[in-house]
Amino acid sequence: MESIATKDHLYVEVADRIESLIEKNSLRVGDKLLSVRALSKEQGISLSTAFQAYYHLESKGLIEARPQSGYYVKYSPQLGRDVPSCCKPAEECTPVSLDEIIASVYKGLRSPELIHFSVSSPDYSLLPTAKLNKSVIHALRNSVDSCLNYEDFEGNEALRQQIARLSFNWGGALSESDIVITNGCLEALSLCLKAVTQPGDAVAIESPTYYGIFQVIESLGLKVVEVPSHADTGINLEYLEDAISKFDIKACLFVCNFNNPLGSLMPDENKKALVELLTRKNIPLIEDDIYGELYFGKTRPRTCKVFDKEGIVLQCGSFSKSLAPGYRIGWAVPGKHRDKVVALKRMNNVSTNTLLQEAIANFLQKGRYELHLRHLRKALHTQCLKYSQAIAEFFPEDTKVTRPQGGFSFWIEMNERVDAFKLHKRALKHNLGIAPGHIFSSRGQFQNYFRICYGLPWNERVEEGLKILGDLIKKY
Repeated sequence: MESIATKDHLYVEVADRIESLIEKNSLRVGDKLLSVRALSKEQGISLSTAFQAYYHLESKGLIEARPQSGYYVKYSPQLGRDVPSCCKPAEECTPVSLDEIIASVYKGLRSPELIHFSVSSPDYSLLPTAKLNKSVIHALRNSVDSCLNYEDFEGNEALRQQIARLSFNWGGALSESDIVITNGCLEALSLCLKAVTQPGDAVAIESPTYYGIFQVIESLGLKVVEVPSHADTGINLEYLEDAISKFDIKACLFVCNFNNPLGSLMPDENKKALVELLTRKNIPLIEDDIYGELYFGKTRPRTCKVFDKEGIVLQCGSFSKSLAPGYRIGWAVPGKHRDKVVALKRMNNVSTNTLLQEAIANFLQKGRYELHLRHLRKALHTQCLKYSQAIAEFFPEDTKVTRPQGGFSFWIEMNERVDAFKLHKRALKHNLGIAPGHIFSSRGQFQNYFRICYGLPWNERVEEGLKILGDLIKKY
């Protein structure tokens, strides 16, 4: 029998192997699983560990216990809907103006009555509040000036050291001198764009992509070229190569790990090919890796920065999606453009919050971040599966939905007769918030698409909300 020290690892290992059989369709919906006693004997584990493995799968909604009968496969991702179609190729560079729709979507954001399917961030209950508070107190008590003075332009040295250590997980080998701390990821993206473009330049982005990127591009007087993206593998590299010369693209800004809203994950070989293409063309790549730590697989996906030999990749990240949205602590790894980014940071706002940088540095130094991430990934994966089952059950049969491999969001394509913005307005009357597809394109595409996020833990209220949303779509 296994020791107590390995017990937790064993039940997850056994559950993961069963889940893999379900994903591969080797175990199908309705198939009966081994009894707890038979699983214990076959795998050489205790009855308690066997039960924990089944309970783990049951909590994800993959299997169910039937009274007096045993455990059966309940759901398989293979039963999911078709994935949404890609956008149409761009014919020209376009300016952007989405403020009115975005304001409508995020009105009443903090209302407790609203179910926020529109918000791509973790619920408060999933965050390590008490331990973060301890780190804040530690920062105050151990600072000679109570964190009242400005921090260095580049950011807190201890925090930059901890981020450099994190780079090992994505295949990098950074030092603290490579990193610039920013006020969230959006400031990192803005500084990097300013460093490599001039007003009027064309920037390639994915389509669909996060509306905040459009707002940054609009504020800088830039134009966008939307590159079609596949719901599973990300951007179309062949189209990008043609578009570079056609539109005189000066920079690219891509979310290669779990794009928002698609949840797509670009394969490593595609990332390598992308970096090699842009290196040949001497075009900077601004890599938004804000969701990279929120993976559902076994290992943290690599970044494009790993394949960068010439310093053309400006990687951006943040703790906003994984740890503390309200702290607004992000960073940039600007490569050969570092000095210019630091100068722009100094001119833009001098420095980032001293206290919160020190607090997060302490949180990471204590080893609390990785433990928190393990719990958060497990919770998000479970919620993703639960939401996926509800969409399959409650939404019309012609609905198409993505299969996220990480991150927070589903991208949903409805019948062409359904207008997502009108659906958003109707959903608000039922206290349901969704993000219509209009705000994820500069060209008015995706009018029958919308994004919902699974950052909210699964409960009866969430289930009822998705049922009502499905009914509203059916009534069109």
